[in-house]
Amino acid sequence: MSTQNTPPGEPEVPGQHGSPAGAPRPQEPRQEPGPGGPEETGRQRLAAGLWPPRFSRAQLIVALLLFVLGLGLAIQVRSTSDSSAPLRGARQEDLVRILDELDGRTQRLEDEKQRLEDQRKELQSSSNQAEEARRQTVEKERQLGILAGTVAAQGPGITLRITDTKGQVRSDQLLDTLQELRAAGAEAIQINGVRVVAGSYFSDEGGGVGIDGKKITQPYEFRVIGKPQDLEPALNIPGGVVQTMEKEQATVAVTRSAKIVVDALRAAKQPDYARSSSP
Repeated sequence: MSTQNTPPGEPEVPGQHGSPAGAPRPQEPRQEPGPGGPEETGRQRLAAGLWPPRFSRAQLIVALLLFVLGLGLAIQVRSTSDSSAPLRGARQEDLVRILDELDGRTQRLEDEKQRLEDQRKELQSSSNQAEEARRQTVEKERQLGILAGTVAAQGPGITLRITDTKGQVRSDQLLDTLQELRAAGAEAIQINGVRVVAGSYFSDEGGGVGIDGKKITQPYEFRVIGKPQDLEPALNIPGGVVQTMEKEQATVAVTRSAKIVVDALRAAKQPDYARSSSP
């Protein structure tokens, strides 16, 4: 067996003479990356971070919504462009005619709306017409009955009591008292149980005064319905009813009341000549 000498200065090659056949190679020393090593490693990390892509569930939902929104906008723009395309090439006269037709259609719709509103109001009015007419008739009858003295009345007012022991009070003085009360706003009056109305008349009777042919004697008591704050001052003005009666040595007493009852009634009288002028 011959031995080959390795020239000095050259490394001995493993597996050659001097090493047993089949012996494991000695592990080569790990080489440190050179100057280009860190840059290559950064690229590899970037590529590994980008691929395969990693998406969260929220990101996928947002992306899907953005896609749907963009698709809807695109379809809307497309449809708008298609609908307005015929008008782009229309002549000015055609555009004016189209606008006139639109204005006419709008006016017709407004007229139809107004007509329907009028019909609705007419139906409501006609449905309530009978009830309203009945209510007004009852109210008018009540008011006329109070003025005519055919129905009883009650309300705030005053009681005027004139005591004439000397017998100096005459019918004209009672009539003046009645006129003062009416001027102050009296709405219903009765004197000693006699209902006084617009057609009442006064006369002097022996030992008293006659009202519409009915004799009454003192004390003369007026029951008057009206505003007490207006009625009482009207009787107490200087030179008025109270002072005039006191000059005749009569005693006058005025009492306010929250409720005065005028229950003397007159029979309804049918006029002989007067007729209503309303149809």
